[in-house]
Amino acid sequence: MGFTKNDRYDEEALQKLAFHYKEILSILGEDVEREGLLKTPIRVARSMQFLTQGYNDDPAAILNSARFKEEYRQIVLVKDIELNSMCEHHMLPFYGKVHVAYIPNGYITGLSKVARVVDAFARRLQVQERLTVQIRDCIQETLNPLGVAVVIEAEHMCMQIRGVQKQHSITVTSAFTGAFLKDPKTREEFMHLIK
Repeated sequence: MGFTKNDRYDEEALQKLAFHYKEILSILGEDVEREGLLKTPIRVARSMQFLTQGYNDDPAAILNSARFKEEYRQIVLVKDIELNSMCEHHMLPFYGKVHVAYIPNGYITGLSKVARVVDAFARRLQVQERLTVQIRDCIQETLNPLGVAVVIEAEHMCMQIRGVQKQHSITVTSAFTGAFLKDPKTREEFMHLIK
């Protein structure tokens, strides 16, 4: 049931991706035989496999790999978790920070596991709204805490370098369960802690 992180590359998929990226470069009008582009298709293929490796992760197993019985019943907050993901609509990055809190109900998890759960869901083609809910639900379903709170603040390259081209816009999403949803004072404490 253990969890180990490693960079994984499926060689067959890597070669197929590289072939198609070479075709894309050619369609865009590039000379795929020029020096600067010779290794670009394989580099992009590796990059895409890395950026989508979360499909191979089991976020619940990550949490369970460091699950400990503990009677602490106050907010546990891991804030400012770095976020890097890919927008599924334009396949451009979005990035920012994630704040995750939960109130244990007999069990806690290793703090680094919370950040790994964020990565497991973020390393997929995503929309920020779904990502927020997936993190919340995974922690709620796996640890069964008294409540979970997730807030994501992110900048989206699809808004910054194409389309509307708004350089300083930040998108904020939130999702709550249990005490964070039902008790305004608990939610207010969480929001104060992440400021």
